Amino acid sequence: MFDALADRLDDAWKKIRGQDKISKSNIQDTLNEVRRALLSADVNLQVVKAFVADVEKKALGEGVISGVNPGQQFIKIVYDELVKVMGDSNVPLAQADKPPTVILMAGLQGTGKTTATAKLALYLRKQERSCLMVGTDVYRPAAIDQLLTLGKQIDVPVFEMGTDADPVEIARQGIEKGKELGVDTVIVDTAGRLQIDSDMMGELARIKDTIKPDDTLLVVDAMTGQEAANLTYTFHDQIGITGAILTKLDGDSRGGAALSVRQVSGQPIKFVGVGEKVEALEPFYPDRLASRILNMGDILTLVEKAQEEIDLADVEKMQSKIMEAKFDFNDFIKQMRLLKNMGSLGGVLKLIPGMGKISGADLAKGETQLKRTESMISSMTKAEKADPDLLAQSPSRRRRVAKGSGFNEKDVSKLVQDFTKMRSMMQNMGRGMPGMGMPGMGMPGMGGGMPGMGGGMPGMGMPGMGGYPEQGRRKKPKKKKKGFGSL
Repeated sequence: MFDALADRLDDAWKKIRGQDKISKSNIQDTLNEVRRALLSADVNLQVVKAFVADVEKKALGEGVISGVNPGQQFIKIVYDELVKVMGDSNVPLAQADKPPTVILMAGLQGTGKTTATAKLALYLRKQERSCLMVGTDVYRPAAIDQLLTLGKQIDVPVFEMGTDADPVEIARQGIEKGKELGVDTVIVDTAGRLQIDSDMMGELARIKDTIKPDDTLLVVDAMTGQEAANLTYTFHDQIGITGAILTKLDGDSRGGAALSVRQVSGQPIKFVGVGEKVEALEPFYPDRLASRILNMGDILTLVEKAQEEIDLADVEKMQSKIMEAKFDFNDFIKQMRLLKNMGSLGGVLKLIPGMGKISGADLAKGETQLKRTESMISSMTKAEKADPDLLAQSPSRRRRVAKGSGFNEKDVSKLVQDFTKMRSMMQNMGRGMPGMGMPGMGMPGMGGGMPGMGGGMPGMGMPGMGGYPEQGRRKKPKKKKKGFGSL
């Protein structure tokens, strides 16, 4: 997401680098590039005009801060304006004074509304809030079946009355069922409808009047570009919504919808869908998204993802193993699976500052290499996984692993060699840097480099992927000068 916009903005900064100060003459080319970048990202025209005008006004009014060059100042100004356009801060879900909190989901057909309902229910369940989903879509074939399937998958109950019942009545009885069960939140999924369909919009209005939701969320497909903002405005005008969920944001490299919705509709984006998995829903934080757009990474989201997957007891155990140089292949596989649970390798790495420019080809190489490594480890015996030194000391064992995994003996030897180096490096880092850089992660190879990924990836070095710096390389002692020395 935002790859195209990030690349265009990066080109814009080049036009102002090396300048002594920001002036009206040297800023115009940069502003024009920013304007073109935003328009190509499908940001609403009026939003672009206002954005560029505000950036220019602030840039020309800024005095040069000591130690900060004009290019850096300009990026900071753009960052602040991006945050402002997207809404300054996160807007949380409403919460009723007396449970249950009622959330009404609305949107066009095909926007991923039913899936978004399940994603939101899972998100709330992780917040230790009990949920009930209500299926009122009696029009789309198998819509209720889909909700029931998703409910079983995430362990959230679903209330439905079949396809012959009135959607308004289903919604009403669903709320009563929620009260009966004593749940914290009831999420009502509705049928997709066009804003020009007066009958369907009237039905949605009746559902809303009947259940009186605390939050009315419009599910919008980010792939629709600036039309997403117009759609949000229209629904708000006709029905009265309190926020939006932007789905399929991971599938749109432009990302203009995220920059337009708040300004055009006046309603906040509360959540964004960043993948097909039911776990792939994130609260919308304008400041974090602005950081991603400007290739600054998003450490806070990365830490939150890590904390969801990490058991503190496992962390302490892992750190103890690292300190004692007992980190083995079993631990490595466990860490790799944890990384996979956090999302795709590319998605995770782009949250790390400086990693946003990694190409798709390099990421693909990294993914392939990780699979190769996992395959070789899978061909090891329990004893070999628990004690990598067995492989280091036995060529016959390495040959057997190579044959079993379909790779060459030299590949296995390289894996073992890299793993040994990594273990030593992790031990040294662990002594000086508890936590290994990412709170609680103890991730293998936090420090080192990943070859084939743009000339080395600081902070990720993994076994089987080469690129490790030499350990323990000492500086040569200075030779004593001949003669009188310093008098």
